[in-house]
Amino acid sequence: MKSIAASEFKAKCLAILDDVAATGEPILILKRGKPVAELIRPLPRDSASPQEALIGSVRIVGDVTSPLLPAEAWNAERGEIR
Repeated sequence: MKSIAASEFKAKCLAILDDVAATGEPILILKRGKPVAELIRPLPRDSASPQEALIGSVRIVGDVTSPLLPAEAWNAERGEIR
């Protein structure tokens, strides 16, 4: 991965953005020799939100609102404390 000083990034920002878009190679931005940011090409988005990608992938096969176990199976219903 290439790295670049923040001052150089500031001076050449638009050219660096074009380079990352074209090559897909990320660039590490340094300030006083320490990493402060990483510039990467965005992932392609096929939908407006991640939730939209899940539409049609879930099937409800039973009652999703009723308790799984009857009330008698719970210790709290019998007043027991553990």
